Amino acid sequence: MESPHLRLRKDEIVLPDGDRVSDYYVRESNGFVIVFALTRDDRVVVVHQYRYGLDAVTLELPAGTIDDDEHHLDCAKRELIEETGFTASRWELLLTAPSDPVRSNSMMHAYIAYDAQRTHEQDLDEGEDVEWELISVDAFREALEHGRIGAVPSIAVAYAALQRLGR
Repeated sequence: MESPHLRLRKDEIVLPDGDRVSDYYVRESNGFVIVFALTRDDRVVVVHQYRYGLDAVTLELPAGTIDDDEHHLDCAKRELIEETGFTASRWELLLTAPSDPVRSNSMMHAYIAYDAQRTHEQDLDEGEDVEWELISVDAFREALEHGRIGAVPSIAVAYAALQRLGR
């Protein structure tokens, strides 16, 4: 099965002990990015986004899928503009990690975007329902600690970013 966002591959695998597993499905994709964007006045750019799988709106960091032949930094810059209208003067790679090594080849690339400021209007993809908001680092940390950040990748990137920033 294939879509513009991922491919689903069916394998038969042989485990190290020789056991075979048939019908083992693997999601293939170009990976995705997540952006921890921080404004000059120390606020975090977050998004409220409808997620079909949960049938709910979640609070997350801006994120998106890497297009074919797109570098992850270019994707991060594009997604931040599309989802929020923000750009940043300085970008730092925070981490690159497998998103789900059990069932996927997808890699997550996370960036900190410094001195973010709103320079564009949102330019959402078809099917996206996203509202952006600026919240203080303290309010962001509180949302994180009280389970209001709605996706594990955003949670992981949030903690890594706050640690990198010494917060």
